[in-house]
Amino acid sequence: MQINLHETRQYLKEFRFEDLFIDELRWDNHTETLNIPIDETEYALTAIAEKRGMAVYECPQRTSEENIPDYATRRKIQKQVAKSTHENFIIYTDAEKTTQIWQWVKRQQGKPDACREHRYETWQSGDSLIQKLQNIAISFEEEEEISLFGVIERVGTAFYAEKVTKKFYDHFKKEHDAFLEFLSGIPDEDMQKWYVSVMLNRLMFIYFIQKKGFLNSDINYLQTKLTETQENGTDLYYKEFLCPLFFEGFAKPENVRTVEMKRLLGKIPYLNGGIFQKHQLETLHGDTIEIPDTAFEKLFAFFEQYQWHLDDRPLKNDNEINPDVLGYIFEKYINQKQMGAYYTKEDITEYISKNTIIPFLFDKAREKCKIAFEGDTSVWKLLQENPDRYIYDAVKKGVDLDLPAEIAIGIDNVSERTEWNERAPDGVDGIALPTEIWREVVARRQRYESVRAKLENGEIDNINDLITYNLNIRQFAQDVIENCEGPELLRAFWKAITEVTVLDPTCGSGAFLFAALNILEPLYEACLDRMQVFVDELVTVSPLTRGAGGLEVSPLTRGAGGLEDAPKKPHALKYNDFRQTLDRIAEHPNRDYFVLKSIIINNLYGVDIMEEAIEICKLRLFLKMVAQIQDVQQIEPLPDIDFNIQAGNTLVGFATYNEVEKAVTERLSSHFDDTMQRIEEKAEDIKVLFDKFREQQTELGGDVTLDAKQNLQNRLKELEDELNEYLAKEYNVEPSKKPDYDNWKNSHKPFHWFIAFYGILQAGGFDVIIGNPPYVEYRKVKEEYTVKGFETESCGNLYAYVMERGTVLNSGRTSWIVPISWVSTIRMEPIRNVVARAHPTLYTNNHADRPGSLFTGVHQKLTIVFCTDGNPATYTTKFCRCYTKEGERENLFKSLSYYQMEWNGGIIRKFSDVLETNILLKISLKTDPLTKYINKRRMSDNIQSLSINHRLMMWVKCFLTYRDSIQYMTYYPNQNYSAKELMAILNSSLFFWFWETKGDCWNLIKGDLSAFRINLDQFTETQRERLQHLGECLELDLEENKEYVGTRQIDYEYYHKKSKHIIDDIDNVLAQHYNLTEEELDFIINYAIKYRMGLGN
Repeated sequence: MQINLHETRQYLKEFRFEDLFIDELRWDNHTETLNIPIDETEYALTAIAEKRGMAVYECPQRTSEENIPDYATRRKIQKQVAKSTHENFIIYTDAEKTTQIWQWVKRQQGKPDACREHRYETWQSGDSLIQKLQNIAISFEEEEEISLFGVIERVGTAFYAEKVTKKFYDHFKKEHDAFLEFLSGIPDEDMQKWYVSVMLNRLMFIYFIQKKGFLNSDINYLQTKLTETQENGTDLYYKEFLCPLFFEGFAKPENVRTVEMKRLLGKIPYLNGGIFQKHQLETLHGDTIEIPDTAFEKLFAFFEQYQWHLDDRPLKNDNEINPDVLGYIFEKYINQKQMGAYYTKEDITEYISKNTIIPFLFDKAREKCKIAFEGDTSVWKLLQENPDRYIYDAVKKGVDLDLPAEIAIGIDNVSERTEWNERAPDGVDGIALPTEIWREVVARRQRYESVRAKLENGEIDNINDLITYNLNIRQFAQDVIENCEGPELLRAFWKAITEVTVLDPTCGSGAFLFAALNILEPLYEACLDRMQVFVDELVTVSPLTRGAGGLEVSPLTRGAGGLEDAPKKPHALKYNDFRQTLDRIAEHPNRDYFVLKSIIINNLYGVDIMEEAIEICKLRLFLKMVAQIQDVQQIEPLPDIDFNIQAGNTLVGFATYNEVEKAVTERLSSHFDDTMQRIEEKAEDIKVLFDKFREQQTELGGDVTLDAKQNLQNRLKELEDELNEYLAKEYNVEPSKKPDYDNWKNSHKPFHWFIAFYGILQAGGFDVIIGNPPYVEYRKVKEEYTVKGFETESCGNLYAYVMERGTVLNSGRTSWIVPISWVSTIRMEPIRNVVARAHPTLYTNNHADRPGSLFTGVHQKLTIVFCTDGNPATYTTKFCRCYTKEGERENLFKSLSYYQMEWNGGIIRKFSDVLETNILLKISLKTDPLTKYINKRRMSDNIQSLSINHRLMMWVKCFLTYRDSIQYMTYYPNQNYSAKELMAILNSSLFFWFWETKGDCWNLIKGDLSAFRINLDQFTETQRERLQHLGECLELDLEENKEYVGTRQIDYEYYHKKSKHIIDDIDNVLAQHYNLTEEELDFIINYAIKYRMGLGN
């Protein structure tokens, strides 16, 4: 909507806000007064207008003695106003009517609330604020839509995204294969597939930007040019248009393009970036590569079936494509091709990234500004002042409602919990989250009260505590930066944020790097906004002495910050570093674009064995940047991140100086010192060139020459070739035998971390390592390549080797998502010990694959591991389950709860509470292993057998009758013991809990049986008879309720949940033996009850 600029300017200068909003912006009338007490002052806010629930308030100062509240106070006022009107913005004004500060809070799903401010002085032209107001209706409509219909919209978005991604993904695979059939001129099949991906990535990138009108103002630019070339002949499009477009157009500034090239290509931006420079396959085979026009006609016809949006708007139709959807498709495509790789959904990557990156930033900031983290004014006071702000809404759901009397009575009386397993009412006005039963509601409310009390009492004063208590760490980080009272803390965070190095050593198509980018971006922005406020509040400007043309001071205006024309107080230059940073960014036409570019160049690093995945990873990052651009004039050259995101085998190659030294020592009996010195000098030279290469892209105009890049590549290759020869010797491959040597390089794809990231490793290593390593048994890849020098080789799985490599490459924090075997099997003990040595503080949270799985469409039980320095401490969670289709997944990570437990270096139990520790202790006090009472040999013909299914999910399945199946193990009771009583014990919920919290949650092994301690001889005769009777009853009941299924594995399905009343009686008998309390028995009988019994769904 076009606004009247003259009227708007007058309204602003005269402080006629109601006229501005009602008459000019067409908002609605709103009358309300809010009195906000802050410390010892009360601020009166008057409503000006509202639109669909978003309110505008003025906070005027009535007398000249009253100053506009300082920044920290303004933030407190805003938070109080938000309690009354969630969506709002506030205009602070002075009594003399010379100054306005416009404040609003940007809220985005999955991101912390971010405060934005705009300062306006009446002597200014006001153009920057008017420009903001020009679009404010749109901006606030979007914000309003999020606040009022956010939940409905997210559900709709998720529905359509899944629908369109499946449709597009299936079609994409076919088109990829079809395009491959048209390609000729590359002799190697793998190289052909690689080049097809390179071409499709380029063309999809172009498709997005052409739909924005950025290419010759033609939204069908590629098709137009295809038609033009076909007028000149057949099959000319690839050679005579696309190659010039890539290498002479996008890769070169407009002022160096020839007249002929400008005529051919039209008006297109200079993009640079490795994506449009000659690919190594084009260097090798460029003269022979041929792609007929038909290939492009078919491809463009496929693309035209979809609407391409270069932004993150909600998808309303099933033919819409945006970069996020494309990212999901790439993840699926790459992971299908890579053995042991799985699509990692955004909630996983966000949860892991924020709880690794943000704690590291706090660690570094604390090193530089210790005083801000101690005493009565420390950053932790934010938690104490507003506890509920940092507790996730999922945890707070319904806590303001009273529990029904019939539920509340059971809190202190176990016998009154008769309705605790019923489903509780959810929905907007309900007390429960989706699928919650009352038992879960009570537990969640008790956790809320406990955590809130700790926050309110100031007991949470360490960044790791926000992981432990699962608090909103992103919002806290945002608030800490926005509320920096002194510049030193802001400088400390800015240094940490701009210098942090984040690595995914098996990055695939970039899911974790994308998540890291989304974590860092709002923190960059918050730092810049806070710098602007420091500068604004320091500078006093007089309208009588201002420089010619006036002065615009606007933290909200992208690129604001140039204040050189304004007269300053003598001490103004104390924030000169802030001013220089803001001025440097002001030189760029789009701040969002530049911030993302800076993060991608300076903070993100990745390696993957699959070249195709690397190409896609870079494309996704580029699309994220270009999505910020609304005007083609704002486009700056894309970053060249070929040295940040690289292809190679993470597990094969020299990672450290010591590894190189060892190899050189073994090969050279003389000249050792000279050789190592020469290698180090070469590596140091490469570091200098790389630093310059990176600096050129952010500091010196945003451009790098092909010559500079080629020089760096040549230096790297020279040193890489030398190290490859040393490494080949370790594999008994002689470099002089070229066929053998080339085959070894092609199969092993060595990657030398020592030189690829020399500067980072010399400084101690990557600050943060995150990722999802491949879950592949080593024996399956041994024919392709072998690894050497790994302490964890006996673990036998690639994920263990990647984790070990991470400990070598890391100097800060690491986090992984890996199979649950990491915490639960003896085989993985070496990697647990390696990780714990490097990072003594461990957090593990554990996840089931049924009824819902973390990985879409894949049954994989998983553990997320956070690893950091500090005193030895181990935190764990229960074995988490969820009903994905019923909406429980949405709150899964927000409602996690950690428990600190003692760990002796063996398996890590999946516990959630001290009550479980106490139960385990009571079991361990018994002296006999369960295997004392059973064995594999049948001592006589009249002894009854025990058939135990070694594949378990929700129940232990043990029967008194023989089962002729490979899924069953057959045991026999020893003399003086009954099969019936042992069958009863094995089917108990107590034994199931013991097994599930200990084992891999799939296989029941002999070690599980021997670990369970019980003294049958201590049971009374009555108790043993009772167990025998219950065992017999259970067998009969199971047989009565079985159903024929007739699968290849089994004939009948047995439903233990229908016999739960008998199993409960067994647990009552066992409770007497172990002296369990009422609470402990109630816990065991109701362990995972919702999922075992199918409640809540």
